[in-house]
Amino acid sequence: MSILRPRDEKFHYSDGSHKWIPPDPDYDQEVWDEQVRQHKQGHLKNERPKVRSQRPV
Repeated sequence: MSILRPRDEKFHYSDGSHKWIPPDPDYDQEVWDEQVRQHKQGHLKNERPKVRSQRPV
C-alpha cells in the first residue's frame, strides 16, 4: 500500500487511482505524463514490503 502525502491530491482521484489527464486542458500532456511517472516512482520508493521475510528457525 502506498502513502498519500498532502500534496498528492492533484495526481489522484478520490478512489486513489492516478490521473493521467492533466487538470487543465491547456497543460502539456507530455509534461503531465512525466510528472505522474515521477510521482508514481515516489510511491514505490516509500512503499513498505507487503510480505515480511522470516529467518529460518
